[in-house]
Amino acid sequence: MPRIIQHPKRTLWVQSYVPEAIRGLFTTLRHFLRGLFKYETLPTIPYPTIKTPIPKNYRGMHRLLKRADGSPRCVACGMCAAACPARCIRVDGGESPNGQVEKQAVRFEIDYLACVFCGLCVEACPADAIRMDTGVTSFVHDSREKFIANMQDLSKAG
Repeated sequence: MPRIIQHPKRTLWVQSYVPEAIRGLFTTLRHFLRGLFKYETLPTIPYPTIKTPIPKNYRGMHRLLKRADGSPRCVACGMCAAACPARCIRVDGGESPNGQVEKQAVRFEIDYLACVFCGLCVEACPADAIRMDTGVTSFVHDSREKFIANMQDLSKAG
């Protein structure tokens, strides 16, 4: 047998939604006054002075690793550029001056305006030449050209 639920009678005052609007205004006023007089209880962080801790596995700005002799570890295989879904990595290779490696990167650029920070380039690199563990998460520049990081920028990052 179905159960019948009796709803309370709605008066014209309740149907006008005026009481709910007043309750909402009081909630807004309560939050405003809390922020005005008890600022330290707000769940915010004063960013420039105190920075939030970044997890160890957070993907930040890329960096290129170097060998012991100071040359870049990148062998210009193009695996990172092939794995990148945004197609923001450009790698050009050339002959290596030392005999240990066949070729090395002559040009390595990342366009941070197109990068989606997925980390696929790091996983695809067979030489472990690129990492995203710098902890740099804020990119601020005054022109679009400065968002393209070249090999020198990536070598000194982090």
